[in-house]
Amino acid sequence: MSAVRSSVLGLALSGICGMAMVSAAPPAGAATKPATAAVTSPTQGPSAAPKLAFPGALGWAATTPGGRGGRIIRVTTLNPDGPGSFLEAVNTPGPRIIVFEVGGVIDLGAREIHIKEPFLTIAGQTAPSPGITFIRGGFQIAAHDVVVQHVRVRVGDVGKPKKSGWEVDAMSTEGEAHDVIIDHCTLTWATDENASMSSRRFVGATPDEWRQHASHRITFSNDIIAHGLSYATHTKIEHSKGSLIHDNVSDILIVNNLYAHNYERNPLFKGGVRGVIVNNMIFDPGQRAIHYNLMSEEWGAHPYQVGQMAAVGNVLRAGMSTPDQLAFLEIGGYGDLQYYGKDNVAVDRIGRPLPMLGSYTNGGARILETDKPPLWPEGLTPMPASEVQRYIQANVGARPWDRDMDDVLLVADVAEGRGTIINSQDDLRGYPAPKPTSRPFNPDDWNLDDMTPRRPGALDSSSKAHGT
Repeated sequence: MSAVRSSVLGLALSGICGMAMVSAAPPAGAATKPATAAVTSPTQGPSAAPKLAFPGALGWAATTPGGRGGRIIRVTTLNPDGPGSFLEAVNTPGPRIIVFEVGGVIDLGAREIHIKEPFLTIAGQTAPSPGITFIRGGFQIAAHDVVVQHVRVRVGDVGKPKKSGWEVDAMSTEGEAHDVIIDHCTLTWATDENASMSSRRFVGATPDEWRQHASHRITFSNDIIAHGLSYATHTKIEHSKGSLIHDNVSDILIVNNLYAHNYERNPLFKGGVRGVIVNNMIFDPGQRAIHYNLMSEEWGAHPYQVGQMAAVGNVLRAGMSTPDQLAFLEIGGYGDLQYYGKDNVAVDRIGRPLPMLGSYTNGGARILETDKPPLWPEGLTPMPASEVQRYIQANVGARPWDRDMDDVLLVADVAEGRGTIINSQDDLRGYPAPKPTSRPFNPDDWNLDDMTPRRPGALDSSSKAHGT
């Protein structure tokens, strides 16, 4: 094994085993709010001390049990449905941990997976190399207490005509989903958003009720969120989007992710959203990097809510697709945003500073800067922005110890300042088609409470895998 591969494997093992940059102390002066207790799993008594979903889990969802204590369900075929399939496992009721005895591509055949049954862990780290890649479809999570780790979702245009209405997210929460963690996943080539959190917007009589009927307590961590397709199958045409966080979504954490080659929404907070954005790298955004927008035509007579955002230790680097006029955070629309920013870096292609704040409409919305975060999850201490790029390059995406070639090339392009926004997966290498593999799942190799490996060999890696 090369020195580079050995280093990447070591970092991956430390990441999956929980050696994350966390602490019990928030930034000085932070307005803290304890993580709301997750719904108790049937395997936990009400007096059980809160336990992290996995070592290093962060955010308000950090203590979700996922499928802990439930059935171990083995995926034994790459067929999308039928006996032994992933879809059969997902739709099984009750607490469950999905493990994989096969590696390769699961072709969803131009459809979406809807996860409706709660108490679920999807453990992509258990698959033999090259791991599990879902293509030609995406995921909608409409359940609570869900943990998804180490899978790739590559949606693509599925060969459909431009403007044909194929509008699919790679991985999103919907409705009243809560206590969900999407960690170490690769989410690319979506025709709607790569990674999003949705809401039902105004269900209920009060803003607090609106927030209960929106996605809440959600974490996206250590993910690659990249290459949303621009001029493809969405009816609005241009739709290269990173993350759309819908109105009134609350208690969300977006931490340690790579956003690359998305035209907008890196991420976008809509009206009344409350969330924290920490230690992400945003490379080669198009028109917008981070932005906030309460749209009056969508809110009607409902009273505008002030959004809340804390952004700490993030890095924005312009690329080939980035216009000259771009700010780290821009506001549009009509609603105000309470904002705390610290230790963020924004530079153009040759390292010159970019503005930190800007506005792209004249609707009167204001960025209300605060001297402490308006919200902050317990157990999160940011790394310095100066360390973010190194961490991101070694650690993000599915199976960083065993990256597929698409992720290898993307991370290398980010390191070298290459690449652009794309219109189709065929602008790159097209849909992957690795040779299928198989390996029996050995429960003795895994800590079944959190699906971390008990020995390095449990994390399978191809001898021909390439480093970055």
